[in-house]
Amino acid sequence: MCGIAGRILNASGKVGADLVSLMEAQRHRGADSTGFALYGRPLDSGYIVRAMSPNREALSVDLSTFEDILRQHGSDFVSDPTWDDSTTAHVSVRMIIKDPKDFAAWSHEADSISERIEIQSVGRSLEIVKDVGGAEEVAEKHGVRDFIGTHGLGHARLATESSVSPTASHPFWARPFPDIAIVHNGQITDYYTWREVLEQRGYRFMTYNDSELIAVWISDQMSKGLTQAQALEKSISEIDGVFTYLISNTETMGFAKDRWAIKPLVAIEEHGEMAVATEEQAVRMIYTGEHDIINYDGPSMTKTWRIDSLREAA
Repeated sequence: MCGIAGRILNASGKVGADLVSLMEAQRHRGADSTGFALYGRPLDSGYIVRAMSPNREALSVDLSTFEDILRQHGSDFVSDPTWDDSTTAHVSVRMIIKDPKDFAAWSHEADSISERIEIQSVGRSLEIVKDVGGAEEVAEKHGVRDFIGTHGLGHARLATESSVSPTASHPFWARPFPDIAIVHNGQITDYYTWREVLEQRGYRFMTYNDSELIAVWISDQMSKGLTQAQALEKSISEIDGVFTYLISNTETMGFAKDRWAIKPLVAIEEHGEMAVATEEQAVRMIYTGEHDIINYDGPSMTKTWRIDSLREAA
């Protein structure tokens, strides 16, 4: 079933708290796991890396290997990595690294040790935080409510096919493009066909979650020169299934809906801000009182919000 949400503020603020409210309102759609793609103040240089370790006891050794790969690509840690010490498995790790000489080449090699440290996101601004449980539990564990930023995505998952684990949760990063994340509600029916094609093109998949395919597919299209908006439009005819997904980067947020329009999406846009979610009652947790609801209920729909344009319209 799953629930998705997006939030754009007209100035930097408590976007984490808003996304938690949006996702907690949709907890009934799935509480196997919850995740957030959060966009904070962008770094002038370097990247924020969010990763996950399966084994706390081996973390020091694995981080040393990770650092070796960084150095081979002209990068290094800006400061010592930090991690969640409350668990011994699926340990959330946060790092800031210097710019690699070749970002895609570094990302590809770093993914070769994904069984030891799996990268969840990389960006000047983006941080993906996800874990098992509902929005409140994940937010409390990882401090999501305190995150200050401009925009972000949220996802509540009911696992129907792939495993229930933090790494199989949404959002997914569109590797190897920094700062791009997706959340998805639906099912991709030609998943294995597309996966085989993309693997033959050199892409790696970290999970068997069909939603990860969208992130990798978008990445492939952008590598061919398409803009994010063009890739959204193309996905409707190229990817088979019932789906509504949201995709974000530092400058835009957009969505695409399949040709049958089975998965709902509603939004409120006011004063240079926006909240969008699977259910109307979720966006009304942010906008109480009388507000005009935009119901994106048609087939083959796409839309892109420009973060700056919304603010200029305020």
